[in-house]
Amino acid sequence: MIKKTITYTDLFGEKRTEDFYFDLSKAELIEWEMSKDGGMERFVQRVTSSNSIPELFPIFKDFVLRAYGVKSDDGRRFIKNDDVRASFEQCPAYSELVMELITDTEKAIAFLNGIAPKDIAEAATKEREKLLSENKS
Repeated sequence: MIKKTITYTDLFGEKRTEDFYFDLSKAELIEWEMSKDGGMERFVQRVTSSNSIPELFPIFKDFVLRAYGVKSDDGRRFIKNDDVRASFEQCPAYSELVMELITDTEKAIAFLNGIAPKDIAEAATKEREKLLSENKS
């Protein structure tokens, strides 16, 4: 789980800075992996090699909204449902985050690694390093 502090301008024109939380369980990550052609490996390749915002935007939108949630007061649950996601998507902070991730590859990779379970994030980092080294050859 990562906490992302985002500064945005609200609908009244006021600057706000808020903390937002993102996480994917192993089950959620596997579900996402199985729903994407080529899975996570292909996704990481696309993120590291593409500069096409139209290509990347729907991918990041899906990934960010799947990962977004609200901690329960007792700290036992990370609540993710359609209402929680819609609330975040309607907040200007959502746009700020997605644009940041689309325009900065390193921040995108750090975000992906931060929300993935630690062992899966480490494997993805190794794969990314391998792909980058192969692309330099």
